[in-house]
Amino acid sequence: MVVSSSRALTAGLAASLALAFSACGAGPRARTVPVPDAVVERVPVGEWPLLADDLDPGSFAEACGYSTSYLKELPAETVFSFGGEKRTAAQLAAGVSRLCEIALNEPDLERRTEILRREFVLLRSVGHDGHGDVLFTGYYEPLVAARRTPEPPFEHPVYGVPDDLLTVNLEAFGLEPASPTLVGRVEGRQVVPYAEREEIDFERGLRAPVPVLGYLADLVDVFFLQVQGSGTLIFPDGTRIRAGYARSNGRPYRSIGKLLLDEDLVSREEMSMQAIRSYLADHPQELRRVLSYNPSYVFFRPLEASGGPLGCYQLPVTAGRSIATDRRLFPAPVVVYIEGAFPVPGGGERQFARFALNQDTGGSIRGPGRVDLFLGAGDEAAEVAGRMQHSGRLYVLLPKGY
Repeated sequence: MVVSSSRALTAGLAASLALAFSACGAGPRARTVPVPDAVVERVPVGEWPLLADDLDPGSFAEACGYSTSYLKELPAETVFSFGGEKRTAAQLAAGVSRLCEIALNEPDLERRTEILRREFVLLRSVGHDGHGDVLFTGYYEPLVAARRTPEPPFEHPVYGVPDDLLTVNLEAFGLEPASPTLVGRVEGRQVVPYAEREEIDFERGLRAPVPVLGYLADLVDVFFLQVQGSGTLIFPDGTRIRAGYARSNGRPYRSIGKLLLDEDLVSREEMSMQAIRSYLADHPQELRRVLSYNPSYVFFRPLEASGGPLGCYQLPVTAGRSIATDRRLFPAPVVVYIEGAFPVPGGGERQFARFALNQDTGGSIRGPGRVDLFLGAGDEAAEVAGRMQHSGRLYVLLPKGY
């Protein structure tokens, strides 16, 4: 989730190819974006879409189970606000469970939608245009070959958290900055900003002991592992370690995709994660300059390789079912309904409409007009995620009362 995680071929790549296809972690801190006055609007009963679902029911049940367990562990009276709608954790937990039951046991779409109309409120995101248009991008979990010790060409470390990286809660000092947490390290008797990407990757800027989860053969793979916020390292003996987002260096995230666009090095029509990789492979002399344009750096922690990567609620995310949104606006892992499109090989797109769970966030996923869909792990997911940038709709389903 680094940028986990964000993406403007137009206004879209700044959001999408911030390549903060992020997830919760995507620790890179985005610039402060004001919270809009209007986030969602209630959909009149006569304007509800027919609530179809184009994925297997098992994946929906799995994702609902994760959200329900999380919500049940919270104090029951914890209140969450979705625009003007307020619900307690207990109400949301019951709502997720009941909605899952209805969706799985009522295959008739008209009947299903009618039951949900009686028991739930449907909220539509106002989108980035105030009329419901939402930009959908995708993120995925990389699977990368690794070594436990450096050996050519596996010489690029995936770092854990350095011993000298510290955070300062400025609110504890009575300050109210845009971001309450300051990241840095101590030099002498002063706290100074932590090293930027160029120092870390090209100038040995890490001065304190730091664990290494593994070594990769390509520095670009390390970079995109950070952009995604997690990934699985695969070692020659078949063992695997999931690298999960732990901390960032506190530097702002800047999109290298936007850099290549602004300098006319990649066209808007071609821009994608794959195009960025291709440009860097064809111009190795540009590698340091381009990667260093993004000063943000992510440090990882080792996680069990089983299950999905963790979203911002420390819940496993489910391929096709978990989305990342702005957590300030959509603050709990509830059921949503999404409509959009996937890119398909050779051009064109395929429409989708399904239930999903709001289980992640990202440093560049800001405002009511951004959704990042988790697409799974490996090359196929990477291919779709790297090109996904389509308009769609986002709805939130809240129980009327339990």
